[in-house]
Amino acid sequence: MTTTTPSTAAPGPVGPGPGSGPAFSKTPGTDNRPGRVLAVVIAAQFMALLDVFIVNVAAPTIRGELGASGAGLQLVIAGYTITYAVLLITGARLGDRLGHRRLYLVGLTVFTVASLACGLSRGTGELIAFRLLQGAGSALLIPQVLSLIQRNFTGEARTRALGAYAAVLAVGAAAGQVLGGILVSADLFGTSWRPVFLVNVPVGAVLLITAGRVLPRDGGAAEKPGDQGAGRRVRGLDLPGLVLLGAAVSLLTVPLVLGQQEGWPLWSWLSLGSAAVLFTLFCAYESRLARRGGAPLIAPGVLRIPGMGLAVFRITAVMAVNAGFLFVLTLHIQGGLGYSALRAGLTFAPTAVVFGAVGLTWRRWPAVVQRALIPAGFALTAVSAVAVGLLLRDGGEGGPWLYAAFAGIGAGLSLGFSPTLTRALSTVRPEDAADASGLLSTVAQLGQLIGVACFGALFLNRLESQGAAEAYSSADALLVCAYALAGAAVLGAVSGLVRLRR
Repeated sequence: MTTTTPSTAAPGPVGPGPGSGPAFSKTPGTDNRPGRVLAVVIAAQFMALLDVFIVNVAAPTIRGELGASGAGLQLVIAGYTITYAVLLITGARLGDRLGHRRLYLVGLTVFTVASLACGLSRGTGELIAFRLLQGAGSALLIPQVLSLIQRNFTGEARTRALGAYAAVLAVGAAAGQVLGGILVSADLFGTSWRPVFLVNVPVGAVLLITAGRVLPRDGGAAEKPGDQGAGRRVRGLDLPGLVLLGAAVSLLTVPLVLGQQEGWPLWSWLSLGSAAVLFTLFCAYESRLARRGGAPLIAPGVLRIPGMGLAVFRITAVMAVNAGFLFVLTLHIQGGLGYSALRAGLTFAPTAVVFGAVGLTWRRWPAVVQRALIPAGFALTAVSAVAVGLLLRDGGEGGPWLYAAFAGIGAGLSLGFSPTLTRALSTVRPEDAADASGLLSTVAQLGQLIGVACFGALFLNRLESQGAAEAYSSADALLVCAYALAGAAVLGAVSGLVRLRR
């Protein structure tokens, strides 16, 4: 499923509007024909999105070959999200300050090098560390994609470019799971799971060479100095806020992942308490910085926009259920049912395809239906999650109804996510749009992190506590997680009903 929200770049047109000038801005000295520029930036977006889902399918193989504990495997999956979520807004602001082309190249380089290091890792600790670095590369790279589209295309050309951007988001999840399954099952040259990371290396190298030739230079015709002053203000990086947020997220994540495995020792509770203290300090600092006229990472005023707090809750719920569902189902169908990585990737395809299709078409549905989409989406997710658990509870394969339940989860999550995001951003003033987009982007990533940590810990703890055959114990753990996932979705449905009554 798609997990990328709009970039934190300034919204709206830069340069002439539709029909008032050329559809594409060219920079002398570069071969920046529109098709090539769009292909380069969209390919980077696709590669980074692919990496989120391609690793899920490889997780059981990584666990078996590296001897990773359940907690270690969770950190392999979540490590990428930790640094991506924390550094996302900073990456967008660095692009504003230093140039989107420059940050695109830097982010792509970091991502490519980190992918190579992940593929060559010899232990779980190394892999986690390089996944953190990979997430940092994405945080520098991804915010520049939409910014480059916004700043280099106008009129109908921009509309087509954004359509291509949306299409990539819609198909990236399904493609990642299928490609991950193919690469792991192929076991190229006996490399097992490693090609899911190494595949990024040649692609990244080609993109680096091509991007250096085709992307418009920063400060050129495509991005005049006057644009920044007239259309937006280049804001500070808020490094103290970044440190506080990073520390708080880390102190929250580590005990959620390791606490259950270690028997919830004293340090885990101290860590959770410290995370709460640091989140409080972060909020206080951000409010003070905003009152002084600074540029906080998350502007407190944005949370006071009508409906924004509710949108934050719903997006967190959607992404937590999304990530938790993918993680525990992957472990079950590969570990409990013995599916190959390829079959596992194909099994999840209906969920991802339906998610993308609904996300691209819901705006065309009748207005009377659209009013109830959000609570209906969460309710459908809850019912479908329980159905998956019940269909697989005896260690069987579920039959055709299982794929219908998977499609139901994809449709439900999409209905909970896409209308929430669109409506939340539609109520924001243009001058607050960058802050709102940055907030929702960060929340989406943190939601995934919470989903992997919480639902993953629940599944692994339940699995390890069973003494029965592996298939049955895995199915039992899955059923417990299915009820928990449904409970989270019900909370989202209730929040949607509150909004509907208003």
